[in-house]
Amino acid sequence: MRLDDEAESQHVEDRRGAGGFGLRTGGVGIGTVIVALAAAYFLGIDPMLLLQGAGSLQAPPQQAQQQAGPAATDEMSVFVRKVLGNTERTWDTVFRSQLGQQYQPPTLVMFSGATQTACGTGQAAMGPFYCPADRRVYIDLSFYDELRQRFGAAGDFAQAYVIAHEVGHHVQHLLGVSDQVDAARRRISETQANQLSVRLELQADCFAGVWAAVAQQANQQLLEPGDIEEGLRAAAAIGDDRLQRQSQGHVVPEAFTHGSSEQRVRWLRRGFESGNVERCDTFGTRQL
Repeated sequence: MRLDDEAESQHVEDRRGAGGFGLRTGGVGIGTVIVALAAAYFLGIDPMLLLQGAGSLQAPPQQAQQQAGPAATDEMSVFVRKVLGNTERTWDTVFRSQLGQQYQPPTLVMFSGATQTACGTGQAAMGPFYCPADRRVYIDLSFYDELRQRFGAAGDFAQAYVIAHEVGHHVQHLLGVSDQVDAARRRISETQANQLSVRLELQADCFAGVWAAVAQQANQQLLEPGDIEEGLRAAAAIGDDRLQRQSQGHVVPEAFTHGSSEQRVRWLRRGFESGNVERCDTFGTRQL
């Protein structure tokens, strides 16, 4: 990716080195569920272990606020700010031109180890995630090392795809999709809830593809040869079937929460080839 001329986002909070915070009391919200699913998804962690512990700790009030400071100048933080800045401008265009709405950007929080969120304690082992309760994307940048070393998905566009996918969840929140899915989950079986989770995640992949397509239309120099292939490899590397095979030696489709490698690649590609959010209706199609 060519990001030299991209303006950096001002909606980035750097908590790296600030230390971890405890969970808030008051029960388990959908954000905590999403975090737990992310843990199960990326590292094969039993999400119930996280859900059962949610609400058991309380964050010290004085640690809840982060001190604002000058933006870090290390290469990865600059990269994150530029990618997020591009998603802000791109989704602003998409919301105005395709949806007739005004886009409200999320805040991205860079942290190390663990950090407090409105959805509970975010930990590096959970991978990147979005918390709808505070409209923040959380990422420990060490995940990029894991993406490259464990999943074999290297490249700057693969890294940008990770951010774009989580921003896709923010778009779902703004459009009311996440709330509808959350309400539906409470009325159905675990297997059916997993199926809804898959559709939610695949739509976020499709939205990531829409971002890339519209961003490329606005700046023909943004994407370089091989960038899209990097994103597709990253999507394939973190499919449920591949992760289950790695962690437990066999595949259990009924337990999928994010979609198979093939499905993730298909929906990311659909978003990129169409550049249209209407092509990302994963809930209105029988065949994913």
